[in-house]
Amino acid sequence: MASVVLVAVVLGAGLWAGVLIGRRHARPARPRPERRRVPTLAELLQRVFRSTGSGLAVLSGTGDVVLHNRRAAELGVVRAGRPDPRAWAACQKVLEGSTDVEVDLAPLEVRGRQPAAVVAVVRPLGDGFTLVEAADMSDAVRLEATRRDFVANVSHELKTPVGAVGLLAEAVLDAADDPESVHRFAGKILRESTRLGALVTELIALSRLTGAEALPDLEEVEVDEVVDEALGRSRLSAESAGIDITVDAPSGLVVAGDRTLLVTALSNLLENAIAYSPPDASVSVSRRLEDGWVEIAVTDRGIGIAPEHQVRVFERFFRVDPARSRATGGTGLGLAIVKHVLANHGGEVRLWSRPGTGSTFTMRLPATGAAAPDPSLEDPAAVRAPDRDPAGATGRAGG
Repeated sequence: MASVVLVAVVLGAGLWAGVLIGRRHARPARPRPERRRVPTLAELLQRVFRSTGSGLAVLSGTGDVVLHNRRAAELGVVRAGRPDPRAWAACQKVLEGSTDVEVDLAPLEVRGRQPAAVVAVVRPLGDGFTLVEAADMSDAVRLEATRRDFVANVSHELKTPVGAVGLLAEAVLDAADDPESVHRFAGKILRESTRLGALVTELIALSRLTGAEALPDLEEVEVDEVVDEALGRSRLSAESAGIDITVDAPSGLVVAGDRTLLVTALSNLLENAIAYSPPDASVSVSRRLEDGWVEIAVTDRGIGIAPEHQVRVFERFFRVDPARSRATGGTGLGLAIVKHVLANHGGEVRLWSRPGTGSTFTMRLPATGAAAPDPSLEDPAAVRAPDRDPAGATGRAGG
């Protein structure tokens, strides 16, 4: 009897163990969290050293390059495994007891797209080692050069009409008893003061546009209304110069933008075309939709622009013919304003010109509701020839 009970207990225990094992295998195994390897502090420092935007190089007391990143080679701090002699000379000063030393590492010969200005700071690391930290200062140098040129140009342009007004005022005083001379000098004073006022106004407009981001609040603007308003502003100048302006049929095109700025840009192109056209010539305005872009073209039959000048016409104060521009009251800022207005609208301005034949300036804006190309992929200030000679297009003839 006892053996029977023992056998029953053993069988029951075995059955219960089998049930438990079956349940355990039936349950899905819980995935164990993967243990990621934590990088060491040395590895993290190495990553920072390699990924930083500055050029870093560690030099030993004997001038050997112990460690450097790729940016250091790009900036010329290290060449063929050796430090730049100017950097090594600065390191020697630091090793002799000097504090941080700044050194100019600008390339001695400009080749390709290498940085034009590189400035480095050398710091001691102790135990005879030094750290050279270099940065590309090309953009800052170019910006400073542009600022100096701009200030110099503004000073010169303002000095001319201000000086003329002063001299003419003296002439009026000297000719107080001669009504005819007073009238003549007063007319010249009026012209110079008008030119001075236009210059100040355009300088203010350009300062607001330069460096501005794309306009945040855009409204739908009808291209035909922009053309009509710009023509209204330029009608008096065209009649005074004997210029006939021809316009194509209304297009019904719409763009997203600031109407006032677009009218200003087109007016500047029209005034420029009138100023550089001979008497009794014609200026044409046309508009069309091309590959998702709305194009407004202004064509003149004037003196044209030489190829070497075409890349500079959008610079501030640049004039193809300074004498002619001053005679017509130009400020040299009109095309620069056009360039920045189009850039702020995500568009561009293009130029086609041939000396002795004429010029075509084309404003290009992304069409509303159209799949326009990304303008950020192109230079908004670029000077490009149109796809075909304007002489073959209605209203855009070059001669």
